[in-house]
Amino acid sequence: MLASRLGFVLAFVFAFGIAACSDAGVAPPESSLSSEEIMDLQYMREEEKLARDVYLVLHDEWGLQIFSNIASSEQTHTDAVATTLERVEIEDPVVDDTIGVFVDPRLAKLYQEMVDEGMSSAINALHVGATIEEVDMIDIQSAIDRAEAPAIIALYESLLCGSRNHLRAFAAELESAGQPYVAQFLDASEVEAIVSSPREQCNTR
Repeated sequence: MLASRLGFVLAFVFAFGIAACSDAGVAPPESSLSSEEIMDLQYMREEEKLARDVYLVLHDEWGLQIFSNIASSEQTHTDAVATTLERVEIEDPVVDDTIGVFVDPRLAKLYQEMVDEGMSSAINALHVGATIEEVDMIDIQSAIDRAEAPAIIALYESLLCGSRNHLRAFAAELESAGQPYVAQFLDASEVEAIVSSPREQCNTR
C-alpha cells in the first residue's frame, strides 16, 4: 500500500530534503559556490535520475504512455544538471547511468521503495509518480532558498516548473481513473492550485 511507504518518504524529505533547463546566465566557477550549493547540485543530479529511472521501470510494467513521456522530461532535467556540474567543474555523481544505480545510498533506497510500490498496481504507480513530483518540488524549493548564483537559481526554477507540470499530468490521469489525487507533503491548497491551473511553458531543454 502506498500509505505504508509514505512514512519513509516523509522522513527522507525532512532529513535530506535538498533536491528536482535553462541556459539563463553563465554558471559561476566552483570557487564562488557555497558547499551547500555544490551538494545541492550533486544531489539534484541523482534525484532527477531517480525520477527518470522509476518512470522507465513503471512504463515497462504498465505500458502507460505518461511514464514514457515524463521519463523523457526527467532525462532532460538530469542532463541539464549534469551540464551545470561540468561548467562549474564539480564532480558528477552519476558515474554509472544504469537504471537503479545511485552513489547516494539514500536515493538507492528511495528508488527501490518507489518501484516496489509502483509495481503493485497501475493506480499505485500513478500515485508514486505524483508523490515523487511533490518530493521534488520540496527539494527544489529548499535548494532555491540556499542558492545565491542567478544561473543556478534559474536552473532550479525551470526544474520546479517541470515538476508542477508533471504533477498536473499524474493528477489528471488519476482523476480520469476515478482516483482524485490527495496531497501527500505539500499543502493541500497549493496542490489544488497547481493541478487546477493550466500547463506551464517551462524553459527546459
